[in-house]
Formats: sequence, structure tokens, C-alpha cells
Amino acid sequence: MSSATRNTILRTLRLQGKCTVNDLAEASGVSPVSVRHHLANLQAESLVETEEVKHGVGRPRLLFALSDTALEMFPSRYFRLIRRILEQIKDSMPPSAVQGLFASVAATMAADYAEQLDGLPLEDRLERLIQLLSEEGFEAELQHKGDSVTIRELSCPYFRMGKEHPEVCVIDQTFIATSLSLPVERVSCLLDGDTHCSFSIPVTVSEVGKVEA
Repeated sequence: MSSATRNTILRTLRLQGKCTVNDLAEASGVSPVSVRHHLANLQAESLVETEEVKHGVGRPRLLFALSDTALEMFPSRYFRLIRRILEQIKDSMPPSAVQGLFASVAATMAADYAEQLDGLPLEDRLERLIQLLSEEGFEAELQHKGDSVTIRELSCPYFRMGKEHPEVCVIDQTFIATSLSLPVERVSCLLDGDTHCSFSIPVTVSEVGKVEA
């Protein structure tokens, strides 16, 4: 079986969290029958898990997601070292200081990109911020919703770390807020079982593609 299709399935599940067979077939450009064969092999290797979700009348819909074993396959060479460092930090500092440390890291990250955002209209800052988040591994996208703009992160480079040290979740939120100089509210989170992390930013949408503070 094609290793390219297998890799596409794994990457799609990593980015989207949970997918149906049809979702994976569309992403990989092969038939649902072929996807099912790949999923069967991935399940046999304990790389993929399934979940039944009810959606109205009829049979439940079957969703597929990566197992913890599969998440170990993605770049994580320094995970153990970082985890031990964080454990030492948390043992030697009060929770408020740990939270402040992560917020400071995020502020420093935002400062590194300050010149790329400085002086831009809010619309352009948002678009550039999406690019920066994606470069950091968050695979972000922008959505306009009524009187707010939502940033959706389809993946998180800190997901594994966050499962043990949820304090790292402050990094992306602080990064977004610092970069835009606007309040940011976390709406959903991968660590809470959601399919993605999302943040709401209060702005006025004057017309499609145009936002004003």
C-alpha cells in the first residue's frame, strides 16, 4: 500500500483531530475503500483510535483519531529533556511564577516578530499573524464571525507537553494578544477534547475581508 497515502492520512488526522473515512479520502485523493484498508492497518499498529458519534437518526458516525502512540511519531526529540526541565521549574517556583514565565516567553516570541507587524492595519496584522502562527507549528486559520474574529489552530506543537503541563497553553494566547495589542479569549482547546484550539478577538467587521479595531 502507498506509504504516501498512509502519511497523508496520519498528517490529516494530526491537523484535524478527528475525521471520517470520507474526510480522509478527500484529503488523500484515494477511494474510501482504500482509506479503510490503511485505517485497518493503522489500527492494528495501535496508531489510530475510533469513536462513534450519534448524528440524528440512523447509525452512529465513525470518527478516527491518532492514538498517543501515533503522536509520539511526530518530531519530539527533545520532549523528554524539556519535560524534565519543566518539572524542575514547577518544583522550584510557585504556580503564579510559572504562569508568568510562560507568558514572558510568549511576549518575547511576539517581540521577535514585532517589526513584521508594526504599523500594519489590523486586517494585515491578522493575516500576517496567521502566517507566523503556522510557521510556529499551529497550522492556523482566520474566521470572521459577526462582531469578532476567530483564530483557529488546527494543530499544536505543544500538545504532548500540554497534556502534562497545561501551563504551556498560555503561550499561544499571550503571543496572539501581544502581537495584536488586543484582548483575546480562548474559546476551545485541544486539551479539553475539542478538535482544535480557537481564540476570539473582539473587532467590528465592516465588510468581507475588512476588519477595524
